[in-house]
Order: sequence, then structure tokens, then C-alpha cells
Amino acid sequence: MIDEIIKDAEVRMGKSVESLKTELTKIRTGRAHPSLLDQIQVDYYGAATPIKQVANVAVEDSRTLSVTPWEKDMVQKVEKAIMSSDLGLNPATAGTVIRIPMPPLTEERRRDLVKVVKQEAEGARVAVRNIRRDANSDFKELLKEKEISEDEERKAEENIQKVTDSYIAKIDQVLADKEAELMEV
Repeated sequence: MIDEIIKDAEVRMGKSVESLKTELTKIRTGRAHPSLLDQIQVDYYGAATPIKQVANVAVEDSRTLSVTPWEKDMVQKVEKAIMSSDLGLNPATAGTVIRIPMPPLTEERRRDLVKVVKQEAEGARVAVRNIRRDANSDFKELLKEKEISEDEERKAEENIQKVTDSYIAKIDQVLADKEAELMEV
């Protein structure tokens, strides 16, 4: 019973860390990365479609992305979708290939992005702590129903705290890696 609660909490905490990693990939560093365009939607015959489903997104060099739409008549729509996104990118079209140079980040913009990254990490920490709180309340419920003893409850709370600490450390590591990546010139 206790092991099931702890395993469930671990799975949920792992999902919180993965969610943080996914959110952080959307935050742009100075480097070109295909996942930067993941949230961009293109009008594909009246339906909002992810850019990856209408074009090939590739890294040309460390500062340039190239987007090649599958259909020739989609070039203008893809270019327009990239321009209207909130990423601040200026694509340049050459025939059927759209090249997107990554502008270098200013020091001020880097610091703003670090603040955003820290907020995302704090949100993930809060999520992990909420999962711990849920597990602890489950232990208290089991104690109230006399399915476990007070000693078992105390030991279970210590175990869930150790699990929580390990996932918070993982979040801190992800945060430190992203901060280093952002501040790299």
C-alpha cells in the first residue's frame, strides 16, 4: 500500500521534471534548434497545423534554421506563420527554402530569459511538493483507518521526503544547465 503511493508519486514527479524540460526547450538560446519552431501553427487548407507536419525543419549551422515546405504553395504561409510568431525571427525565403537566422541575444535579454527559466523551475518544484503533500495526506488517511501504524507512517513520510529531495535536485540541475546555456556567449 505504502509502496504503491510512493511509486505513484515518483511517476508523477518524473512527469513534472519532463514537463519542465519540454517547457525549457521552447525558451530560445542563441543557438539554432528545430524545436524552437514546434509551437508555430501554419494555416494548412483552413486547419491550424504544426509546422513540422507541413515542412522539413533542419539546422543549417549553429545560427541558422532552414525550413523546406513539402508543397511549393505553402512557402508563403509558413513564412507568414514564422513572422507572426512571438519568437522575433525574420525568415528569408530563397525559392522553396526558408532560412531563419538566429539573432544574437543581448545581455539584457539573456537575464530576462534566465528569470523566465527560474520561474518555470519554481513551478516544477511546487508541483513536486504538491505531489509530496498528496502522498503524505494518503499516509495520514491510511493511519486514520488503522491500516498502518504510526511508525510505518513516519517511515513512509521520510521515504517520500527523500524521493522529493532527489526530484528537486534533478530540477535544480536542469535549471543550472539551461542557465549556463543561456548565459553562454
